[in-house]
Amino acid sequence: MALHLAAGAAILKAVFPRASAARRRGLVGWWSAKLLRIVGVTTRVEGAPPEEGLIAANHVSWIDIFAVSSVRPTRFIAKSEIRDWPVAGWVVERAGTIFIRRDRRRDTARINEVVHMALAEGDRVGLFPEGTTTHGDMLLKFHSSLFEPAVANGACVHPCALRYEHADGSLCRAMAYVGELSFMQSLALVIRQKNVRARIAFAAPIETAGRGRREVALAAQAAVATLLGLPVPGRLPRTPPDPPAAPR
Repeated sequence: MALHLAAGAAILKAVFPRASAARRRGLVGWWSAKLLRIVGVTTRVEGAPPEEGLIAANHVSWIDIFAVSSVRPTRFIAKSEIRDWPVAGWVVERAGTIFIRRDRRRDTARINEVVHMALAEGDRVGLFPEGTTTHGDMLLKFHSSLFEPAVANGACVHPCALRYEHADGSLCRAMAYVGELSFMQSLALVIRQKNVRARIAFAAPIETAGRGRREVALAAQAAVATLLGLPVPGRLPRTPPDPPAAPR
């Protein structure tokens, strides 16, 4: 792990500034895939990974970024606090992560412009609309404001479901980066897991033309819930109709 981080730092410092956008994407994909192999995580991809546009995924762990990027190198929109993560914060920042200040409403205009430039260069952009992480056993409401860059740029949104599983298919809750867990504690838990598989499922793309961000957010939320087999946030589960009354 230390050697891989050192190699990544050297690439980001010496190669990235002079590399083409395509070359940078290739390096991100290689580095992400190798990181997963080092921590013992394999991947299973379902559906068609997007060639362009925005990826909207549920959020479980810091490793989500690298799991998706191992399949399709992606520049994620992330909260600015990630910059403070030891080592990983520096890596994801230099690799092109788009940081947003959630406490500043005016930051949306800047993000829209950055996303526009990223898409123009052929980059994919990712976001975690829940705004926080879960154990993967539930789905939180998707914040519609995070879909403004997609709507503003007329980009397709590709719903993506992430689930970390043991070899028997059961949920691996230890992969989640939640609560008061520190980054180093989470890293230690991830490394200790055996035979973990990251299931990365993609739904059909959602066109944003003629739609508002709330409509797009609800559509993406429903698609991710379906992929995970989880209830849609805020929607009451269906109950079977009452049986007909017995004849008297």
